[in-house]
Amino acid sequence: MKNILYLLSFLFVFSLNAQKNKNGNLYDKHPGIDLVASFHQAIASGDLEKASEILHENVKWYDGNTNDREIGGKEAVIRNMNWFKNYFDYVSFNDSPGAYPDALEYKKDGNWVQSWFNVYGVHKVTGVELDHPVLRLYSLNDDSTKIAGIIEYSNKLNFRQIGDARTDMKNGVVYMNHENINTVRKWIYSFLNKDYEKSYSYWAEDAVIRNINLTWGESLTLEDAKKSNEDFLKVFDLVGIDEIGYPDY
Repeated sequence: MKNILYLLSFLFVFSLNAQKNKNGNLYDKHPGIDLVASFHQAIASGDLEKASEILHENVKWYDGNTNDREIGGKEAVIRNMNWFKNYFDYVSFNDSPGAYPDALEYKKDGNWVQSWFNVYGVHKVTGVELDHPVLRLYSLNDDSTKIAGIIEYSNKLNFRQIGDARTDMKNGVVYMNHENINTVRKWIYSFLNKDYEKSYSYWAEDAVIRNINLTWGESLTLEDAKKSNEDFLKVFDLVGIDEIGYPDY
């Protein structure tokens, strides 16, 4: 029995070890990390010449949010940098708080840098603030002196906001007299005159009530509001409600 147990134990350990296979090394300090940092600085300062020196002639830029869609090559990267230079102030490509880049030297797939950083800038035309995190995977050449590929994962909502801000857009219509305003008046003044049954008839059964005394995110149901008002009226007399100016709907 002991021999069987020893054999089983040996096979179990062998099985665990067999599942591991080292495929390279991971670094937090590396020439490739310095190269990417120089590239980010070139983007922030609009130094197209410096960025061009860092990029491999055959660099490929991919959108990681899609199914391996190639955005373009070196020309597309430089064109994007030039867009930042011409249309944004205060540009920065800084490491995200609490994050730092990693360099990976794969045995099979070459050298890579994973960089988590925050893109910042203010659009010169619309004043929209660009401020969002980005993950980029940079593939490097063999001696980590050139960027050979870029795979980018980023949120495009800020850019959509910039596009929207370039055109006039209405956000509704404002009324100073409307049937809904009349409903609010009827609710308020029936409450003032202690006709509570009529007053609450203007409320929807699933009404949601919020006020400045509640913690952010909290709300009251209609029944909660009724109870709160009852407690209020035990202590205070409501003697008047004045409409000042006019309400907006």
